[in-house]
Amino acid sequence: MANIKSQKKRILTAEKARIRNKAVRSELKTAVKEVRLAVEAADLEKAQAAVKRAGRLLDKAASKGIIHKNQAAQRKSGAQKLVNSLQA
Repeated sequence: MANIKSQKKRILTAEKARIRNKAVRSELKTAVKEVRLAVEAADLEKAQAAVKRAGRLLDKAASKGIIHKNQAAQRKSGAQKLVNSLQA
């Protein structure tokens, strides 16, 4: 443990951020998984709704710096490709 008061505070805030970021990343994985499950079930309407929600969550996470913006773009693209495969 650090001796400096400001460093002690940083340790506490960093831990709070880590827990929050972990929760957001878990939510992202769940959202993308919902897209995959909807595509496997061949439910176009549900898949489109799920990909819209996942895209919004990915964009928000990227803007907050939880994931990199390119990583968000790649995940959105992959999810949209799955939905498009249903439409073809």
